[in-house]
Amino acid sequence: MHRPLKRFKYDSPVTTLDGADDNTFTVPSHPLHVRPSGNAYTSGRNLMDEAGVWAILPDELLIQLLEYLEATELLRLGATCRALHAFSRAEELWKALLVESPLTSVIWQGTWRSTLLEQPMTQEPRVSCQDLFSDTLHRPFHCAHIPLKHFVSDIPAKNKIKRFHDLTVKDFSENHTDEPFILTEPVKEWPVYRKWSTEDLLERYGDVVFRAEAVDWPLRTYVDYMNKTEDESPLYLFDSQFVEKMGINVGRNTMDASYWIPECFGDDLFTVLGDQRPDCRWLIIGPERSGSTFHKDPNSTSAWNAVLRGSKYWIMFPSSSSLPPPPGVYVSSDQSEVTSPLSIAEWLLGFHAEARSTPGCIEGICTAGEVLYVPSGYYHLVVNLEPSIAITQNFVPEAKLGDVLDFLRTKPKQISGFPKDVQDPYELFRQKLGEQRAEMLRAYEAQSSSEISNKTAWQAVVSKNEEEEGGFSFGFGFGDEAI
Repeated sequence: MHRPLKRFKYDSPVTTLDGADDNTFTVPSHPLHVRPSGNAYTSGRNLMDEAGVWAILPDELLIQLLEYLEATELLRLGATCRALHAFSRAEELWKALLVESPLTSVIWQGTWRSTLLEQPMTQEPRVSCQDLFSDTLHRPFHCAHIPLKHFVSDIPAKNKIKRFHDLTVKDFSENHTDEPFILTEPVKEWPVYRKWSTEDLLERYGDVVFRAEAVDWPLRTYVDYMNKTEDESPLYLFDSQFVEKMGINVGRNTMDASYWIPECFGDDLFTVLGDQRPDCRWLIIGPERSGSTFHKDPNSTSAWNAVLRGSKYWIMFPSSSSLPPPPGVYVSSDQSEVTSPLSIAEWLLGFHAEARSTPGCIEGICTAGEVLYVPSGYYHLVVNLEPSIAITQNFVPEAKLGDVLDFLRTKPKQISGFPKDVQDPYELFRQKLGEQRAEMLRAYEAQSSSEISNKTAWQAVVSKNEEEEGGFSFGFGFGDEAI
């Protein structure tokens, strides 16, 4: 069964269209000359009339049906008429086929279709479908060419992420664990900041296989893809085993260390778990437009994200049971599922303006040599404004210990990243804290007991007052006098 699909585009000539507000920007015309659905009202011809019974299907349903076809079947269907040719060329179909294919060696040819068929992109048929009108086919292509500059400039002063040269451990733990911020200096001390570039990584690790979403490719293949892709939502290299694969050392006091955790973040309490801790650090490489739609970091952890090359735009919102999610984001009733059904470009086009005026919105650009802190529980979307290299790590600062323990205890079905042999992450974490951070655990448990006791006492007072005053008392029971 195919995984959920993303949308992609092809190369083509350039036209000028109106952009958001009163700006204008250039967007290439669709390579097959497909146009938005609204143009059908002023046209005397529609290529879907030639598609037979397929024409009765909504475009979205047609694409979903085509997901069940294999490559040879798509090719045959695409040869029947120009309308079906355009639908059969949809890149998301070919991406899913390649991801599920048994190919062990991939040479990127410029499109998913050409890569799967192992042919140069110049051999793609040049078929004009100028009388085909489909938002399903045109909008992903349009979104893929929307300039990002308009959305990341002129950030309102009230929304700007705070920036500091650096912080002390004390200042961070006492004053800044609950808000995002950017540090401009610590990363510039790292050897990898001075040394790493795409060219350097290719020279040393070109044949090393890294994880990029649904595929495992040698870095050389991924960089070739990164430099030539025209995807709306490009694949993001996001590898949790990069330290082992690259043979690098981590830690300020470690010999030949490549990088270390910024000192202000203090101890990461998940280190008490040793080899049983969940995945925590990742190498991130991606082209312009690659990134992550809105999500919250796993297991209620906090995170830092250090940019070594390029720049990233972040937009963030706090979360709680009393706050709605960001515009365009949908959360299940138990908050176990966070769904943003749009690509990053679609979200920017449809919801960015509303988001900027939403209370709690925080945004900013993190450039090379800077590190951004993401507090536990914050929704965040991030997009690369240019080809970028970064390192990120999830961690548990002391000030957020309660959030993590509460998450592990109350939301076991939402826990992720732990080794398969860990049956009860909450009890394991609590046990290891008791062995290695006993005083800290006792302080947390004493505080939790006090809060529960105070809450229970308050509820008792409220209940007693209501009974004495004959006030309303909420309940589901039915007395004998109920009719």
